[in-house]
Formats: sequence, C-alpha cells, structure tokens
Amino acid sequence: MRHTIRALVAALAAVPLALAVAPPAYAADPTTMTSGFYVDPNSAAKQWVAANPGDGRAPAISTSLANRPMARWFGAWSGTIGTATGAYAGAADQADKLPVLVAYNIYLRDSCGGHSGGGASSPSAYASWISQFAGGIGNRPALVVLEPDSLADYGCLNQTQIRERQGMISGALAEFGRQAPNTWVYLDAGNPGWVGAATMAQRLHEAGLRQAHGFSLNVSNYYTTAQNTAYGNAVNSELAARYGYTKPFVVDTSRNGNGSNGEWCNPAGRRIGTPAQMGGGAEMLLWIKAPGESDGNCGVGAGSSAGQFLPEVAYKMIYGY
Repeated sequence: MRHTIRALVAALAAVPLALAVAPPAYAADPTTMTSGFYVDPNSAAKQWVAANPGDGRAPAISTSLANRPMARWFGAWSGTIGTATGAYAGAADQADKLPVLVAYNIYLRDSCGGHSGGGASSPSAYASWISQFAGGIGNRPALVVLEPDSLADYGCLNQTQIRERQGMISGALAEFGRQAPNTWVYLDAGNPGWVGAATMAQRLHEAGLRQAHGFSLNVSNYYTTAQNTAYGNAVNSELAARYGYTKPFVVDTSRNGNGSNGEWCNPAGRRIGTPAQMGGGAEMLLWIKAPGESDGNCGVGAGSSAGQFLPEVAYKMIYGY
C-alpha cells in the first residue's frame, strides 16, 4: 500500500498534459509498487498443512510449497468474480506484495484436453465476467495470466470459434487496459512442445498481444526454463519479423525442476522448480500452477479432479520422485 501511494503521487506529478488525451495501456510498473511476490494465505497447500499438522509430510509441504509465492486461479468456482479478485488484490495490497492471478473461464475452455473443460456459457457471458474480473482489481498492482492454453488449444475449434476466442481475448485486454492500469497482463502462449513459434506468434498477434504487457509460457507444464527461454525468444523473433515488435515473457517454473518426460497430465517423477523471482532468463519466473494440484483424472493423479490438492503428489514433487 505504501509503495502504491508513493508511486501514484510521483506518477501524477510527472504526467505530461498529452497523456490526458492518450494514456498508455499500462501506466505503471506493478513490480516497483510492491515489495515482493504475494504468498496466498488460503492456498490448497496452506489449507492442507493447517488441517494435518501431525502428518509427516506437513513440514516439507509447508516449507517448500505452502509458503512460496504462487498464483491463485479464478473461474466459475470463485463466486462473484469482481468481489473475489478485489478481495485477493486488496489483501495483497495491504501486505505491500504483488499478487499473481490467473483468469481461467474462457468459453469452450480446454476443448481438446477435456480434463479442465467448462468455462463461460457464451462469448458475451465471458465478456461480462472478465470485465468484472478487471474491475475488481482496479488500481491495485497485480499480474494476470490470461486464459492458459486458450491460444494453443485451437485443434478442436472451427474457424468461427477461433475468431470468437480471439475477440474474447482482445476484449479482455481492452478491459484490463481500461479498468486495471497497474496490472500487467500476460497472454498465454502454451509451451515449447505444443505449437511452433511462428504459428504462436501469429495467434498471439491476432488475439491482441500488442495490448498486453507480455506472454506466459509453460503454464501447468514441465519444460525446463532453458527450453522455455529459447521458445520465448523464437516467438519474439517471429513477432519482430512479422509485426515489428517484441514482448517480455514469464515462465511457469512450479513443476519444471526435472524437465518434461513428454507427458502433461500428472506425470510421475517431476519436481518443483525455481521459486518466483525477477529475471532468470525471462522477465520473471513464476509459480503459476500450484505444485500438488492435480491436472485431472490421469497419471499419478488417477481418481482425482483437476485442481484437487494431492498431498502425496505434492510431497514427491518436492524431492523429485
């Protein structure tokens, strides 16, 4: 909060008159308005540790997972969305920390994978939902990862649905630019093993990447940071060649400590990666997917549902077995 007030006062004092006519989409740097990343006090790992203090796995899960900064995901389960994002961003602001929020409610979500299927009931319903999402954050500093997999997961959509999705994403970016000026939005760009860099650059651009702060990589996946950095740089090379601009990117390192074995749905033998930090080959390394939360009824998470916290999976992920 102190950083927020100080930064806003300084910004107002320095604003030239011309900006009153054409303000930039992102007027402030949320990383300089806060004193580090926010630790979600109500994460699934935190709740499990609190409910199971005598479990032998609890100390490791508390130290290595529950007290690390990671994103909170928002969707239909979040209730009144503006209230939910407002409460979360507000709590982080009170703590003078930077929250990471994931918007995960796109129409026809996970249409190919299926384990996380659902989302808004229509493009117009999504437009209303994401507008309220942005409005809840308001002027508070935040990072938002916008709709993981939405641009990589085109294989089960027809051309009309693809155009609808592009419109929903670009509309969402416009809402954040209008209502949440201290939020950096990252448009999700899949991972190095999914869509080629040239194709992804085109999809990002057509969905409005120019309006976003940057793009996100490896969300809920396992590719190494080096692999993601190479892919992000390749996407930027395509953006520069085709459209004349590049963007910063962030990498989800929550589960990439052992890299990928080619599987994406609760594979065995994975390990947590580098905790959230600035830099590291990208603009930031972030824990976007919460380690220990299931990808769905598959792999070592057989019998679970997507997003369910699995303490044994979490424990093994700490040690990489």
